[in-house]
Amino acid sequence: IQHGSVEPGHIAAITFTNKAAREMQQRLRQQTRAAADVRVSTFHTLGLAILRDDPDNCGVRPRFTILSQSDAIGVLEDLIRAGFDNDAVRAEAMLASISAWKNRLLDPQQALEDANGQPLRTAAARCYGQYQERLQAWNAVDFDDLIMRPARALANNEDLLRGWQHKIRFLLIDEYQDTNAAQYELVKLLAGTAARVTAVGDDDQSIYAWRGARPENLALLKRDYPHLKVIKLEQNYRSTGTILKAANVLIANNDHLFEKRLWTDTGFGDPIRVMQCTDEADEAARVADMIAYQRVVKRREFGDFAILYRGNYQARVFEQALRERRIPYFVSGGPSFFDLAEVKDILAYLRIAANGDDDNAFLRVINRPRRSMGNQSLQLLVDHARIAGQSLATAGLDAGRIAGLSARARRQLGEFCNWLASTRESGARPGAFIAQLLADIDYDAWLERISDDEDSLKRRRGNVAELVDWIERIERADNVQGIDDMLSKLMIYDIAERRDDPTGDEVALMTLHAAKGLEFPFLFMVGLEENLLPHRNSIDAGTIEEERRLMYVGITRAKQNLTLSLAARRRRFGKTSGSEPSRFLEELPEEALRWDNKDGNNEPDRDAGTRTLAGLKSLLQDT
Repeated sequence: IQHGSVEPGHIAAITFTNKAAREMQQRLRQQTRAAADVRVSTFHTLGLAILRDDPDNCGVRPRFTILSQSDAIGVLEDLIRAGFDNDAVRAEAMLASISAWKNRLLDPQQALEDANGQPLRTAAARCYGQYQERLQAWNAVDFDDLIMRPARALANNEDLLRGWQHKIRFLLIDEYQDTNAAQYELVKLLAGTAARVTAVGDDDQSIYAWRGARPENLALLKRDYPHLKVIKLEQNYRSTGTILKAANVLIANNDHLFEKRLWTDTGFGDPIRVMQCTDEADEAARVADMIAYQRVVKRREFGDFAILYRGNYQARVFEQALRERRIPYFVSGGPSFFDLAEVKDILAYLRIAANGDDDNAFLRVINRPRRSMGNQSLQLLVDHARIAGQSLATAGLDAGRIAGLSARARRQLGEFCNWLASTRESGARPGAFIAQLLADIDYDAWLERISDDEDSLKRRRGNVAELVDWIERIERADNVQGIDDMLSKLMIYDIAERRDDPTGDEVALMTLHAAKGLEFPFLFMVGLEENLLPHRNSIDAGTIEEERRLMYVGITRAKQNLTLSLAARRRRFGKTSGSEPSRFLEELPEEALRWDNKDGNNEPDRDAGTRTLAGLKSLLQDT
């Protein structure tokens, strides 16, 4: 860009999270104003752009809807109830299988062949076909379709492919080790024979095989683009020499696509502390005491600390210990903002306003607030619409023709569907549209009706206000074209991502997977025990290398100080049993570690924290 050799609009920089894309955009703007035209997005945002550019060739109609994961699970639950054994099949497992097939660009017929006669996989493949038929009828796509449909369309339509290759002449992809087969195929298609590709990745940080990521895609780059030059980025600007030494020695036990060795010029720093605890309660108490001591005596910020664990269930005991000491914290990866009932209601109203074929959204909102449409009336509507080959919203416009409906139900249904049609024709901007919508349906009165108490009502109102504010900010910042454009941006932005960030000076609690890409001055990795890290499932499946990569990712989140902890016994499935130290502890260099209670060595701040706990609690009340 600075040399004028390429137009910024012909460059696409692709990453995996909206947060990373926003940070990339901010850095580009700081360096050169011309970079504002660079296409910086996630894979899913790019796929959405291709879908919207030519929906017909991508197998959808204009103004299509993007389903959330919870919506997709709801569809599968309906299908399972109608035609599968509820005891043998779970919607979440079905969705995982369908997602895996889509990530390999397999359609339902190909999935059936891939199932190879295995009963559960065959059932999942059959369900996949019915699921796609349901989405097609609703003019809806799920997140995996945002990659699969564009990739298949580009492969099958030369004009569409040439058009996008002309738009994107230089392709840069971050976190390449996390790409799946469909994303790799999309990159290959867009790169074409010119192959102006830059890929940044680290095979040692590939920790998402369970959702289709293929670290071998890095090796495929060498095969498919033999002229590419490999540049090793080995200098680390985050961690101390001791932390990097431990990480290097640990990961050396894995096979590698590319050999590398991290180094730093920031000095060795503190040794890594290994803390042996009695049980999980003792582990949590000692971690919390150390944080309290560092806060009060050393004047550290709570936001400097993070506690990382293998499974979400491990967080509970740490939450309790932190609450007892009045230490503020946040837990990353909690329930999605999109899964809150009031948020789902409003998004469903927006969906049916944008896409009259979205029967799923229609069924969500028809009785929120109540409109005298009971289950029997709804079934009559569904049956009539199916026979007529219409969407529910269209069938409801002529409610008088639906046999069996009461006069009141006909009136309410007709009024509602006519109102929906009028909103679709309003042409209002999203911010004004949602304000009018909430007023039209008197949604606040509905919240008052369904809330158990004032706290519940206040929380629900706050969530609605947050969604409205988010919509208005997107509208101001992103030049949103209409309701369908707004919905797409909301689903792709994924409000849940914002909830993975602390809102103030708080200790971070999160899984090792959620911590990828983050850094903290003081880090606690807890639960360093066999069957926990490495996880029992990985031991049984023989996938220890991915667990070792997960440990490596965790270690390299630490900037200054790293503490590893393990418990001698732990409560699992309602029973307390003994634990064995993780094999990964044996793989770390002994000279980088300082074990508690070895040779009488104990961390001074732990002793101080224990002796003065009452005083610390008192001080914390005033901080």
